[in-house]
Amino acid sequence: MTSNPILAGFNPDPSIASAPDGFYLVTSSFEYLPGLPVYHSEDLERWELVGHVATREEQVRIAQVPTPGGVWAPTLRYRDGVFYLIVSVFLGGRGCVLFTAADPAGPWSDGTVIEAVDGIDPDLAWDDDGAAFVTFARHPDALQQVRVDLATGEALEKPRPLWSGSGLYSPEGPHLYRRGDWWYLLAAEGGTDRGHAVTVARSRRPDGPFESAPHNPLLTAAGTGSPVQNTGHADLVELPDGGTAMVLLGVRPVGLAKSFSPLGRETFLTTVDWIDGWPHARMPQPGVTPPEQLEYDFSNGAGLEDPRWIGVRRTPAEFSAPTSKGLLLRGEGSTMGSPRPCFVAQRQRHLAMEFRAVLDVGSGAGGIAVRNAEDNWFGIEARQDGDAVRITARAVVAGFDRIWEATVPSGDVELAVEASPPPSDFRAGAVGGDRIRLLVRDAGAGGSAEGELLTELDGRHWAFETAKAFTGRAFGVFAVDGEVLVRRLSYRGGD
Repeated sequence: MTSNPILAGFNPDPSIASAPDGFYLVTSSFEYLPGLPVYHSEDLERWELVGHVATREEQVRIAQVPTPGGVWAPTLRYRDGVFYLIVSVFLGGRGCVLFTAADPAGPWSDGTVIEAVDGIDPDLAWDDDGAAFVTFARHPDALQQVRVDLATGEALEKPRPLWSGSGLYSPEGPHLYRRGDWWYLLAAEGGTDRGHAVTVARSRRPDGPFESAPHNPLLTAAGTGSPVQNTGHADLVELPDGGTAMVLLGVRPVGLAKSFSPLGRETFLTTVDWIDGWPHARMPQPGVTPPEQLEYDFSNGAGLEDPRWIGVRRTPAEFSAPTSKGLLLRGEGSTMGSPRPCFVAQRQRHLAMEFRAVLDVGSGAGGIAVRNAEDNWFGIEARQDGDAVRITARAVVAGFDRIWEATVPSGDVELAVEASPPPSDFRAGAVGGDRIRLLVRDAGAGGSAEGELLTELDGRHWAFETAKAFTGRAFGVFAVDGEVLVRRLSYRGGD
């Protein structure tokens, strides 16, 4: 495999299904909309984002959920020509919801709420008679299961305890499979940090009792020097050649101490061997994330056709529109620290990246930002101030808020963020996070091609281990007040 992670940038809790035209994979999206991205691949290596399950806020009702609430840990399955997606919308959202679609690219159904599932990480499986079993995690009672009428969402019995795990902390993320005469129950244990692990049990019946595998954990990076850490929350898929593959989440920590992961939890792929009736998985090894050079010219009337654009607790279409002069962002007085900023974003997908945007702030105030959460972001705001544009760079971490200021002549302004991994040896800065540079340049004439350096930041403060937002960095443009025109935007990334 030349590309691992197979989905770079924040794409946690992957679930995969095999269909006649290849493989489909969905990941968690938390507070972002559209949510539940759907990826397609014919070979498990090259993946394309083909749509989203949740394209309307009312499907999930996350407008008021706190961070890190929202759309958690889906399970995607394909059966008799229908795609099923079951998910928990947590901390004030819609609860456990089942969506269906004939085409995984969409549209998906409005969703059916399954009231009996009072927990997270629901899984969906069917027995030989077509009975549907929903298995889920409910702390502190470990994994539970209930039979459900999928047409109505009604429970056909009371939820019952299923398996307490292999003995590690916090059993969750269950997935149930039939293989031969056995039912296998895959689980995530140890939390989603450095102790994360994949465990497995089996039974002759889908409702148990389950026996733990003698070699548990099936896979973990805990206590190892693996370049991929936090490995867990896995899902299995059968291959056309009779083999088995596993998708799972992991992080890529950087620097000498390997302590900070800028991009959050990503999706990795590995192989599974079956020995004496038990699965055995190999630790995924990172490959080369393909470089990207994206150029968006909004000055010709182009809009947000790229499906990678997302918003926070609402879709970008609610506050943006294409015009003949640029992408128009309408500010509402909300900032990047607000629960619903006017922020059009994409996932940061590379450890080394450069992001630039040319803005017209003559009728408003806005800028560019990189966000993990309301209290964990950095960016640059531009605002008209007489015959000049006032520039404010800002770095926010819970309990820390600092600004740097500059001015540039009136007219279009170019704002930029550059990030590069720290050295992996004993040079200065090796024990920190990636190096982040915030820059500004007059987009008209004059100034260096690179721009004026506003500040340089240590990325350890904006990593998965410190942000604790469950997502990862999202870069994009925002508006605070009035109308901001985004003329051009570019992203260049490589590892």
